[in-house]
Amino acid sequence: MVDFKHWSAYVWAVAVMPVLIEGLPDAVAIRCLARVPFYLFPKLETICQSWRDAVQSTEFYKAREEVKATENLLCVCAFDPENVWQLYDPNRDIWITLPVLPSKVKNLANFGVVSTAGKLFVLGGGSDAVDPLTGDQDGCFPTNEVWSYDPIIRQWAQRAPMIVPRIMFACCVLDGKILVAGGFTTSWQSISKAEIYDPEKDVWVSIPDLQRTHRSACSGLVIGGEVHVVHKGLTTVQVLKNTKEGWKAYEHSWVQGLMTVVNGSLYVMSHGQIFKQENGSRKVVTTASEFKKRIGFAMIGLRDDIYVIGGVIGPDGWNWDIKRMSDVDVLTLGSERPIWQKAASMTQCRGTIFGCAELRI
Repeated sequence: MVDFKHWSAYVWAVAVMPVLIEGLPDAVAIRCLARVPFYLFPKLETICQSWRDAVQSTEFYKAREEVKATENLLCVCAFDPENVWQLYDPNRDIWITLPVLPSKVKNLANFGVVSTAGKLFVLGGGSDAVDPLTGDQDGCFPTNEVWSYDPIIRQWAQRAPMIVPRIMFACCVLDGKILVAGGFTTSWQSISKAEIYDPEKDVWVSIPDLQRTHRSACSGLVIGGEVHVVHKGLTTVQVLKNTKEGWKAYEHSWVQGLMTVVNGSLYVMSHGQIFKQENGSRKVVTTASEFKKRIGFAMIGLRDDIYVIGGVIGPDGWNWDIKRMSDVDVLTLGSERPIWQKAASMTQCRGTIFGCAELRI
């Protein structure tokens, strides 16, 4: 008897591929393959052409959703080596190196990075080293280019560019669409422009501008289904409930520092401590004193934990050496007393972290 709930997968399998697993209907076979962990996908593809076609199909990833086999991975890009990204698999404590991002901008930095629709997106940014078009070495040179990485075929692709080139801007995902706001454009000019991107249509659309700009970098957080834009050094937070209503500015007593959201709650690292910020109050979660000597590291939430990644130590006192870190420290929040644990160090990336994001596959 045919399971009509999965009829589309069955029709697709029969029409496109030969038998996947002898003795099994292809609609069942593809659901079996979907349970194989992501890091083994390259091995699956070497078995035969039909398995390769299956793993690289959109139906395969729909099946992973259906059998609850999706995985949450961590994507990281650091100063060294140039434009290289790595994926971290927390279930197996391993790092996987991606193909080099093929941007013509060397030492791409100050970009936005998010994931949606099963892909990693790298947006904007620039290099203060040299203008890639003119060779000029004075000023900042933002780009509006957008790249996506598809883990299905393991390739980068250039997408529709942003309307406004920008660096050091707020970037987050709202209802499956990518929203960017603020930042700086050419000649370090702060901007209030905001826009939103539909990854299915590959189209950017302008949305209401921010109410305020500031001569500092800003970041974007989604809390309670609302976008929050936070400027470094300011207590003002600009909030967007939906694109029709526009932005509203509020004064918050949020502690300043690195921020991340875990299970809908805001966590901040500041002055050697991790705080949980709730409405107008905050409470200390645990100490983070070992990171006070480190700069350029990243903090991000992955599943139920907080990850602190990379960075640089030194110079200090009589020690003039600069140490580029590949370390990964994990704060487990699930227990009554959160504890720090070590994860596998990055195998390629090290030093200042330029970008990191969670990728659901």
